[in-house]
Amino acid sequence: MERPDFFELKNGEKVKLPFSNEEYKDRINKLRTVMDKNNLDMVILTSMHNVAYYTGFIYCSFGRPYGCVVTKNKISTISANIDAGQPWRRSHCDNVIYTDWKRDNFLRSIVSIIGRDEPPKSIGIENDHVTLDMREKIGSIFTFSVFSDLSKDLMKLRMIKSSEEIEIIKNGARIADMGGDEIVKNIREGISEIEVAIAGRDKMEREIAKTYPGAEYMDTWVWFQSGINTDGAHNPKTKRKLVNGDILSLNTFPMISGYYTALERTLFLDHADNASLKAWEANVKVHKRGLELIRPGVKCSDICNQLNELFAELGYLQYRTFGYGHSFGMLSHFYGREAGLELREDIDTVLEENMVVSMEPMIMIPEGNPGAGGYREHDILVIGKDGAENITKFPFGPEHNIIKN
Repeated sequence: MERPDFFELKNGEKVKLPFSNEEYKDRINKLRTVMDKNNLDMVILTSMHNVAYYTGFIYCSFGRPYGCVVTKNKISTISANIDAGQPWRRSHCDNVIYTDWKRDNFLRSIVSIIGRDEPPKSIGIENDHVTLDMREKIGSIFTFSVFSDLSKDLMKLRMIKSSEEIEIIKNGARIADMGGDEIVKNIREGISEIEVAIAGRDKMEREIAKTYPGAEYMDTWVWFQSGINTDGAHNPKTKRKLVNGDILSLNTFPMISGYYTALERTLFLDHADNASLKAWEANVKVHKRGLELIRPGVKCSDICNQLNELFAELGYLQYRTFGYGHSFGMLSHFYGREAGLELREDIDTVLEENMVVSMEPMIMIPEGNPGAGGYREHDILVIGKDGAENITKFPFGPEHNIIKN
């Protein structure tokens, strides 16, 4: 029996994707404009975020390569046979399936999309994602092509959100707040971090399914940290049990079709000592000032520098741990960072209408010192023509978040 290297399978019907056909067409047109400016005949996308951004399909790699080929008149996702017809149903465009029967069938499927078209003289790839091994293999099949890195251009396109994207982000912020409310309901002395986290996650997953009944559900999570576990913003939850007087860190992350939103809050269980209150109030003061500074026409680095000055005045700058905020969109904890839109000293990007950024100052005081723990607040803001809309509604600060048993 002869088994194919690649094939097409239109199994079932195309499903409703998170965005309209017009939205996907607009994204592809903008990509092709970038291709024209860079004299590119073809682009090979390999990252989860860019494949999903341009096609709607979020792949599950498990060590296999996935991709999307874009030419001046074609676009097709490339998926492994293990996924059968799901990638076609979830792609706005065509789809080619490669099989496991022969090594490097992924590469042969790229060639199949071009077909009898003239071989590409110039190809755009994602240098920040493609591995050295894959870059060598792609080069071996397009030996007469010149390769260019398109990763920064793609990132800049994703940094400006459409109205459809902003709607999904606003729903995400609303659902993150709901997860936060559920977490607070479950906080009590003796309960473990993981049990509190499960309650918040389940609440959000059910609300996502209610709001988007035709979606696929994946990747929503909660980090709920207590005591010393609050020292890192990305520390996983554990079985540590809560004790009265604990500093707590509430972090909810609803994921809607690959779109990340977040709510992060400092809380205390039952009471907070004076040193802890002083540190918490300092971080809240910086957070409030940061919310005021976010507006169109302002440089990311200027916001950062002003907040550094305020932290220094308050005596806590030495405890600051990371940037003051970042972009939102097709993003997760394992793909999609838009590094050109972060509130850091070394980022001079100017905020524009329809960008979406967070304000999230954090300080960490090491164990053994008065007020020990990690303090962090996090709101999401949508940049408008004249200001910014804060779409996070969950309250912050000592007057709201000292949780009594």
